[in-house]
Amino acid sequence: MNKIIYFVSVLLLLSCSENKKPEPEELLVTGVKAILKWQTDTIFKVPESVLYNKADEFLYVSNINGKPDSVDGNGFISRMSLDGKIEQLEWVKGLDAPKGMGVYNGKMYVTDIHKLVIIDMETATIEKSIVVDSAQFLNDVTIDAKGDVYFTDSDARTIHVYSNGVVSLWAKDPMLRKPNGLYALDSSLRIIDMETGLFYDADYTTKKLTGVAQGIPGGDGVMQVSKKEYIISCWPGEVYYINDTLVEKILDTKAAKLNAADACYVDTEQLLIVPTFFGNSVMAYTITK
Repeated sequence: MNKIIYFVSVLLLLSCSENKKPEPEELLVTGVKAILKWQTDTIFKVPESVLYNKADEFLYVSNINGKPDSVDGNGFISRMSLDGKIEQLEWVKGLDAPKGMGVYNGKMYVTDIHKLVIIDMETATIEKSIVVDSAQFLNDVTIDAKGDVYFTDSDARTIHVYSNGVVSLWAKDPMLRKPNGLYALDSSLRIIDMETGLFYDADYTTKKLTGVAQGIPGGDGVMQVSKKEYIISCWPGEVYYINDTLVEKILDTKAAKLNAADACYVDTEQLLIVPTFFGNSVMAYTITK
């Protein structure tokens, strides 16, 4: 009788072992946390993007100040310190609905619905506004080592480049449904598609898209942490950590009704800076492993 009971017990254990579900893949990326360090008051006006400029060690925040597609002249750029202090709320005024920003050789490049705006950072003045033909909703900006400025048109499903004083179409691929965040590498661009949640690598020469990761809904800002590590902020209110092809959610502010728009990562401080869009604040998180 005891032998029968033992035999049945072994069978049950084997059955449970065979039916045991595998651990979720996200557990392969362990220990990454986003810990709130500071949060500003609700002083901003629909903050869409944050950029860290290493040259002056300031953070810059684009404020739509209205609807994301309104040509109203109400938009502006703010300047703040790394500890969250507002240095100048309206550092540059006279924009419409500014979004992505990039800096190269003392010039700031800002997408503004259907224009690429160039700002002289020393004088804090708009130097030039370039109307982009057929533009519908210009969004994120990234700049490569040569100074070529790449920027997405999310509604037109395209990517443009500003090089040698001229704007041209860089990519239009049926795989791109709503391209948003960009990050320039040495030999390729990283692209997040906010409609499909797919993270791509696009070779500068062939422009061929290669899938890197998936399951990143509403992707907005792309930040590199190391060669294979990225952080992607997602507009609905989530932030994901990507290690090679593995994806892990490290922040979720949807319940608090706070968006996570085009964020930036300050590697020297291990600090993630997130604009909350309709929340009208900026939040900083220490990233720990």
